[in-house]
Amino acid sequence: MKARNQNILMIASSETDANLYYATRFLAPDKFAFLQIRGKKYLLMSDVEVDRARTQACVHQIVSLSSLRTAYKRKYKKKPNFLDLVEAFLKQKRVKSLSVPANFPVQYADPLRKRGFQIAFKRDPFFEDRTIKTNPEIRAIQKALRATEAAFAQAIRAIRRSTIKKGRLYLDGQLLTSEVVKKIINVKLMEDGLVAQHTIVSCAKDTVDPHNEGSGPLYAHKPIIMDIFPRDSQSRYFADFTRTVVRGRASTKVKKMYAAVQEGQEIAFRMIRHGTDAAKIHTAIQKHFEKLGFKTGLIRGRIQGFFHGTGHGLGLDIHEPPRISPKGGILKSGNIVTVEPALYYEDAGGVRLEDVVVVTKTGCKNLTRAPKVLEI
Repeated sequence: MKARNQNILMIASSETDANLYYATRFLAPDKFAFLQIRGKKYLLMSDVEVDRARTQACVHQIVSLSSLRTAYKRKYKKKPNFLDLVEAFLKQKRVKSLSVPANFPVQYADPLRKRGFQIAFKRDPFFEDRTIKTNPEIRAIQKALRATEAAFAQAIRAIRRSTIKKGRLYLDGQLLTSEVVKKIINVKLMEDGLVAQHTIVSCAKDTVDPHNEGSGPLYAHKPIIMDIFPRDSQSRYFADFTRTVVRGRASTKVKKMYAAVQEGQEIAFRMIRHGTDAAKIHTAIQKHFEKLGFKTGLIRGRIQGFFHGTGHGLGLDIHEPPRISPKGGILKSGNIVTVEPALYYEDAGGVRLEDVVVVTKTGCKNLTRAPKVLEI
């Protein structure tokens, strides 16, 4: 059953909880209560935020906690805590059962149950409509992608300008490091209104660990993975983008890996459409890699090959449903997903390419524009 057809309670900060921001379109750093009762949306707000909420929040009614507190004191002759006020409002609306997200705080769930409320949690997607992106949401993600590609282009210009000395890269006479390139990327993103965290610029052996952010010198003739996933400060939507490059000459194995990963992306692009089981896409790519001789499994005690999912949903969270992975799930028109197959081997390094696509009735539309060039 869809969450929108339930009586809903959420208590969180919309700055950190995407479901709450999606429901209210109101951004606040401190926790507040959101209720959806018989189709109407309510916010219980402190005096600090109540006026701003009345002008910005997309809900039916803003209720001041002060007014609830005054009424509570008058009725019960005692000072209420926050949960007392939530309970009073629920009783006023004659609500006895509630649907809450899976991350709903136990500090509120347990006392509410003891006070006679039926609390049932729903796993993500809590709001199933979140997985189907509207045209404004698609445009917001495209905007974030364009800014991300612009930051990547600046990084590429720096790497391309670098000189090679004893196998290392130097820019304007200084050692070019992962930290320098990340700063180039992150500053450009900040100038364009995006905030980046954990940007990946990894090189050589560091690239074999998909989430290694990279550190230290960048090397010639070795793969450099740049994975950039910032959030637009205005829209709150994420971009997600990865390219692998080599300054100089890539090894024969890296060239073959790069070609295989590109082919893996093309398999996904051909298969992605409304109604497709995402697990079949992932399996098809794995089989293609194995056919080319790129096996996945333990090699000298370390997992190598293609050992993560092909893609994930993208939106107000960097990772959200649906997933293109062994667990699968049926893709729907309007889903926005990443397509990021990869190969990782200690003797060569890692290769990952990532684009963002919109699922359509007949296929998919690639929202990413940046070219794919291995050697620069």
